[in-house]
Amino acid sequence: MANDQENKLWGGRFTESTDAFVEAFTASVQFDHRLATHDITGSIAHSRMLAKVGVLTSEESDTIINGLGDILADIEMGQFEWSIALEDVHMNIEAKLTEKIGSVGKKLHTGRSRNDQVATDIRLYLREEIDTICQQITELSKGLLQQAKQENDTIMPGFTHLQTAQPVTFGHHMMAWFEMLQRDYDRFQDCRKRVNQMPLGAAALAGTTFPIDRAYSADLLGFDQPCLNSLDAVSDRDFAIEFTSAASILMMHLSRFSEELVLWASAQFNFIDIPDRFCTGSSIMPQKKNPDVPELVRGKSARVIGSLNTLLILMKSQPLAYNKDNQEDKEPLFDTVDTVQGCLRAYNGMVPALKPNRDALRKAAFQGYSTATDLADYLVKKGIPFRDAHEIVGKSVAYGIEQNKDLSELSLPEIKHFCDVIEQDVFDVLTLQGSVSARDHLGGTAPRQVLIAIENAEKMLAKRL
Repeated sequence: MANDQENKLWGGRFTESTDAFVEAFTASVQFDHRLATHDITGSIAHSRMLAKVGVLTSEESDTIINGLGDILADIEMGQFEWSIALEDVHMNIEAKLTEKIGSVGKKLHTGRSRNDQVATDIRLYLREEIDTICQQITELSKGLLQQAKQENDTIMPGFTHLQTAQPVTFGHHMMAWFEMLQRDYDRFQDCRKRVNQMPLGAAALAGTTFPIDRAYSADLLGFDQPCLNSLDAVSDRDFAIEFTSAASILMMHLSRFSEELVLWASAQFNFIDIPDRFCTGSSIMPQKKNPDVPELVRGKSARVIGSLNTLLILMKSQPLAYNKDNQEDKEPLFDTVDTVQGCLRAYNGMVPALKPNRDALRKAAFQGYSTATDLADYLVKKGIPFRDAHEIVGKSVAYGIEQNKDLSELSLPEIKHFCDVIEQDVFDVLTLQGSVSARDHLGGTAPRQVLIAIENAEKMLAKRL
């Protein structure tokens, strides 16, 4: 009876069949078939390169490329049958190619290994997904600019320690999130530079004896250059770790934003209304409107951060070069891509639709003595040392609490009691509008500065298109 291992593309030296459980346990096609398009793209480039250097004839290369095109069409139409017995996306496609075009299909793998093949596929895949994520970040940035422009002079409380600190504008707050997203965008763009290095040609670990032209393959596939060391090319996944690191920071930012939206949408804050289409109700409490989208985004940040930890731990003890451990890199990487893109899609729909409650925001800013720092600054400008001014204002606030009055509601004699340099002009800085307008410098919350920041941001985004 024929040895079942003869059906394996690597089975020549084996004398018994793979255990059925081991076959399923070691297979990756259940999830790595996602790489099929990129695997075929890499194989087409490899075939063209082999023809260029004379390893394949032009006719053989054309036959292989046409066969791969037919397989891609089958995959896109959902007519390709994936086999666990063939382990992974690479062996499935290669076996089908040979079935379609005959023995010439067996020549495609000349001068390469699955080790450099999969490393190339992942980089091609990740490069494409980074581009999509960056487009989504840009779209979300536009949504934040829209809110900032609409609410440029809407006053709200700024917080430290979740305690009222100083008044800011809603537009200024939105621009804070905008700035965080730009750094996220830059991190992904910087990561893309290291993703865009080509492992193909490194073969199993040491390169190949065939006269390959790696620069030609890199050019065909749009890589900046080939990886410069064959051992490194097939064995490291630091580019995937860097991607999940950038994704984790992005998700941390979205989680913080989500936390604010959850608080702001509560009856206790009542700062914003999240449209019904981004919320759900309760099965028992008919009055409930739950901010499920930001809550879920906040929760999904844990998945991405967990994937980063998974990849770090996966790589930390591996000797050079390739090890089977690296099969475990794909699921956390794929999950990270799906999670980040899903969260960004949700935010791109929700953020432009948020409706700030201007009256509630202004009322909240009026509470908590948010203009106390402005009074201290006023005293300093009158020649009072800051530490003395700090104490004077503290006593003024204590008096205001006792009288149940904001600083702006105290009479001139009342407030002058704490320092005789105070004059009528003090009330120009104790109003909310006066407070935000006074911070009229680069990065400040003054509405004029926020409009300048928005204009600069719009010019910057326009250059990306």
